[in-house]
Amino acid sequence: MIIDFSGCPGDSPQSKWPNWVTCPWPPDYLEILKWQWEEVVTPYWIAHGKYAADHGVKVAIEMHPGFVVYSPETMLKLRAIAGPSVGCNYDPSHMFWQGIDPIAAIRVLGDSIFHVHAKDTQIYERNLPLTGVLDTKSYTDERNRAWIFRTCGYGHGEEWWREFVSTLRMFGYDYVLSIEHEDSLLSPEEGLTKAASFLNGIVIRQQPAAAWWV
Repeated sequence: MIIDFSGCPGDSPQSKWPNWVTCPWPPDYLEILKWQWEEVVTPYWIAHGKYAADHGVKVAIEMHPGFVVYSPETMLKLRAIAGPSVGCNYDPSHMFWQGIDPIAAIRVLGDSIFHVHAKDTQIYERNLPLTGVLDTKSYTDERNRAWIFRTCGYGHGEEWWREFVSTLRMFGYDYVLSIEHEDSLLSPEEGLTKAASFLNGIVIRQQPAAAWWV
């Protein structure tokens, strides 16, 4: 399996920098988005999806703002183009700060989830009215940001994570939870240790037994 991003074209064949379209007006933005998907994204991912399928490789795309695939809708749009060898590297932390319920999104993504990152996000309601979620301040400016990435358990508690792993199982995911440490308030060593300890009692290891009570 390969973990990847979708990429983000610019606004024309001459562009040197990506151009992430975030709203439908002025109409120029929709023209850019149409060009990106039709002229760049589609031919690129048709070819790469076929190459992956021919070689028995799965490509897991992480939904990340700044790229053309950043939401469940755009993920499924790409998969419809690229084929079933292309799916999702699911990171709930990126759903949180976009205002997408990560557990509800599992039900949307279903079997397109190939790999899962275990990472949390904390929203700071005090700062959110000032910046909105598209906050471009440095991740280390924790006092003033609307949100920051957190070690598992420091953004949401056990009850949330238990439902998260249960819903993943419900929709057929039976693979790793890969801890990704990007918590600027904790060292890598402590952040990883705390995340592993927190998840140890939450991860479901055994296959379910037959429903004997039915």
